[in-house]
Amino acid sequence: MTPRLSARFFVVSLLSAAGLIAVGACSGLASDVARYANSPEFSSGTPDGVSTPPKTPPALTDDQARAALITEADLGDPWAPTQGVATWRDGFLKASAPREMPDCQRLLDALYSDELLGAPARAVIGLDDGYADAQLRYQVSSQRPTDVDRTLVWMRTLPQKCRQFTATTARGAVQGVQVVDSPLPEVGDARQGLRVLVTRDDDGPGEGEPVTLTLDVAAVRVGEDAFTVTNGGLGDVYPEFTQAAAELGAKRLAEVRKQGRVTV
Repeated sequence: MTPRLSARFFVVSLLSAAGLIAVGACSGLASDVARYANSPEFSSGTPDGVSTPPKTPPALTDDQARAALITEADLGDPWAPTQGVATWRDGFLKASAPREMPDCQRLLDALYSDELLGAPARAVIGLDDGYADAQLRYQVSSQRPTDVDRTLVWMRTLPQKCRQFTATTARGAVQGVQVVDSPLPEVGDARQGLRVLVTRDDDGPGEGEPVTLTLDVAAVRVGEDAFTVTNGGLGDVYPEFTQAAAELGAKRLAEVRKQGRVTV
């Protein structure tokens, strides 16, 4: 009990002290998306005028991407290096949504493949919470900022499009899925968080207690770079850890970029 309480108080204190839990997190994304939506690279149409494209910073090197990862030392007890991919990934996320709900299928596929932004990451770290049997994965993205923002816009629609639906596993188990917004600290230039709940009765209807996978996901863009966080498990999943990872990750990514500019 003591390790769990100390960890939660550490994270809550971290976020409360900075005042970073944003009730208006979507406003930053909306203004950012509007800016990208009006840019020639984002728009599918032809711009009226011709402008010189801004210089794009070079992509992160492999060493920089690894340096931008958070670690168990950042989050503190009870997190430790992962012992392997969580077994619930295959059991709950490898499932089919109704054919008429393609966005919900896309979400399940992205969660199962662990590619929320649509492509393999540059660097990944997995951490396990042995007390709550939860797993957190933090990934530095290789996607372009315009592609990241498109994904963030899509993610914002999911609490409406996929608020509640059913998904069927390969073994024929029918699961109930809920998708809701999950608040994030107002960090980076654009961000979106979701909480996904996948519930089923493994013993058959009315024969046992339902089992629920809780999965908090977050995607954050920091300038030209981005990262994702997934924090899930079949027990207690505390959003404070997802929020702390988002805050710490944004700071770490900005620091890596700043150090790179100084080096150059």
